[in-house]
Amino acid sequence: MGSYKKLWFTLIGVLIVTFSLLGYYGTEVYRQAPPIPAQVSAPDGKVLFDREGILDGQTAWQSVGGMQLGSIWGHGAYQAPDWTADWLHRELTAWLELAAQQLHGKAYAALDGPAQAALREQLKAEYRGNRVDQAQVLKLSARRVQAIAQTADYYDKLFSDAPSLQKSREHFAMKENTLPNAERRRQMTQFFFWTAWAAATERPGQKVTYTNNWPHEPLIGNRPSSENIVWSIASIVVLLAGVGFLVWAWAFLRKHDEPLPAPAARDPLTAFALTPSQRGLGKYLFLVVALFIFQVFIGGFTAHYTVEGQQFYGLDVSRWFPYALTRTWHIQAALFWIATGFLAAGLFLAPLINGGKDPKFQKIGVDVLFWALVAVVVGSFTGNYLAIAQVMPPEWNFWLGHQGYEYVDLGRLWQIGKFTGILLWLVLMLRGVIPALLKKGGDKNLLALLTASVGAIGLFYGAGLFYGERTHLSVMEYWRWWVVHLWVEGFFEVFATTALAFIFSTLGLVSLRMATAASLASASLFMLGGIPGTFHHMYFAGTTTPVMAVGASFSALEVVPLIVLGHEAWENWRLKARAAWMENLKWPMMCFVAVAFWNMLGAGVFGFMINPPMSLYYIQGLNTTPVHAHAALFGVYGFLALGFTLLVLRYLRPDHVFSAPLMKTAFWGLNAGLVLMIFTSLLPIGIIQFHASVSEGLWYARSEEFMQQPLLQNLRWIRTFGDVVFIVGAIAMALQVVLGLLNKAPRLPQPEPRLGEARA
Repeated sequence: MGSYKKLWFTLIGVLIVTFSLLGYYGTEVYRQAPPIPAQVSAPDGKVLFDREGILDGQTAWQSVGGMQLGSIWGHGAYQAPDWTADWLHRELTAWLELAAQQLHGKAYAALDGPAQAALREQLKAEYRGNRVDQAQVLKLSARRVQAIAQTADYYDKLFSDAPSLQKSREHFAMKENTLPNAERRRQMTQFFFWTAWAAATERPGQKVTYTNNWPHEPLIGNRPSSENIVWSIASIVVLLAGVGFLVWAWAFLRKHDEPLPAPAARDPLTAFALTPSQRGLGKYLFLVVALFIFQVFIGGFTAHYTVEGQQFYGLDVSRWFPYALTRTWHIQAALFWIATGFLAAGLFLAPLINGGKDPKFQKIGVDVLFWALVAVVVGSFTGNYLAIAQVMPPEWNFWLGHQGYEYVDLGRLWQIGKFTGILLWLVLMLRGVIPALLKKGGDKNLLALLTASVGAIGLFYGAGLFYGERTHLSVMEYWRWWVVHLWVEGFFEVFATTALAFIFSTLGLVSLRMATAASLASASLFMLGGIPGTFHHMYFAGTTTPVMAVGASFSALEVVPLIVLGHEAWENWRLKARAAWMENLKWPMMCFVAVAFWNMLGAGVFGFMINPPMSLYYIQGLNTTPVHAHAALFGVYGFLALGFTLLVLRYLRPDHVFSAPLMKTAFWGLNAGLVLMIFTSLLPIGIIQFHASVSEGLWYARSEEFMQQPLLQNLRWIRTFGDVVFIVGAIAMALQVVLGLLNKAPRLPQPEPRLGEARA
């Protein structure tokens, strides 16, 4: 550890404390998850359905795309309704109509104010009351049984091909006969009912529902809880305190910065001869841009479904490629190509770390890993198609088809295959890193941190295997966010920071001491907020107040290091001018500058926009969420993967000249397209929905009536401009990479090494 002892102890202390919080309150998620009643019965004791029926409905929902078609508890797609909020509102209004007819002989709307208010009080008492007895039997009133039956009938028709709801299916971007089997449709309505029941029913001994009063539903008094307000304010205070302390620390620590080292006369990495495993990475780069182009085009195709729900400029394509499928492919392709870019960067670094040589059989391992990735991509995409087309047998769906959970949609078998591939990558990395760590002498601290981040990436994806097909929804959400938030936003962030620091120090652009200290400090900052901040996705997923408190407070700290990323962008930009040969690395460096910008805006500003519990209460499941998702997932991790791709390409083809027109089109097209996409369409729609959610309720902000207004339709059409600009940039980027791999361009003259020049 040497001179870095304080930084190491700080990082280790942060990891111990934060994982303790995540683990302790994770057990709380298990203990306090909303109960799934053993039976749901009518007043006469007749069993309407049971726990197994609800779980059967959960698997039926998974098979149609799950979170890729509408959302549950606010998590999922944004075109169709949130089924929890929608079911709840439909059931409540059906109950009021039945009560008005039974008690007054007229429609609810025809009653005077006092009569309506009296019925709403009865409604609130019945729905917020917890009617699960000691035997775990949920006993419903006769009127509620009727209201449930009416609501279930609507959903049965919606998910079939009933002509009466064809227009609704079009508006929701649902294909005809989404779920052909009538029995499975019936089971799915039971699952929808249970999610709405948990959102309306108060926890025993408390005045909040199992979902912390989410969604906003004035009819039964679902409004932000007092704890929601308290912890929202606390999160803002924590953010301000974090920023203040960071500025103070920055001011004092900056005094000890070292001067930048003198750069070498030529790029030090060109002094190494490429190893066989490094030369085999070209196919990885091709896979990155192939999946990138597929993801971008399928994304534009999916976005068009928001204006023509079943058609593409008049052509009915939803029969073969419905919205739920294309959105699945869009998200999965993004995760695949971004991960492939990171894996390629790691595999390129491994031989450099190992003194410029491959361990035995490294090239074979690199090739096997590549074809394993291809097999997982093709297999999972095929499984997604067969599941959503309802061709795959139901009992195979979870394992080979579609898990139904956003970001981990791929069937469990393909998920295991992906995990196996990541473990193989970990082995390949360790074979290059461990010998270097075991060598005597030299500063190994940065290498140790890089090794730790590689190990975390290799192992923590396995958290996605800790739930099953019929696991409780709250428990599943806990583990799903370990993958989506902790694995991606946490450990990939540390790996990227450390890998860049290692590259810059190897290039001689920054000192090893500065790179090590900065990486250790950054890792502590990222992990401090990032690990317990996982809970900010779970405020309303059937969890208790402590989960909200921990999630709100610590996730506010996630924003703190992002505030100063403008300085990081400037530092990266400044490195371009450190040596003449750095001009060859201009475009990878530009991508890293873009990463810093989008980390600040997309992850920082837009992330905190939806982060406080009070904010998320109203906007969870609205178009404000994809604002953050697009700006953070592509803006940060997408540009990182592209920067790594260009960097590896630079050294695989050292004599290749990047085309200035192509790269300018690629870089500025991608950035401008993302800006247009967000600020001319997604963000305005999200803000308008936000107002509707506050004033009427979430059900209304996602409703057919609201979303089909001409203004919102026009804003969705306007997104086409940003999409086209982005697509042009993506094509230019892919073309540059392919041309570079083929070496179809002018080549740089190769200077001879000077006598006595260092080789490493």
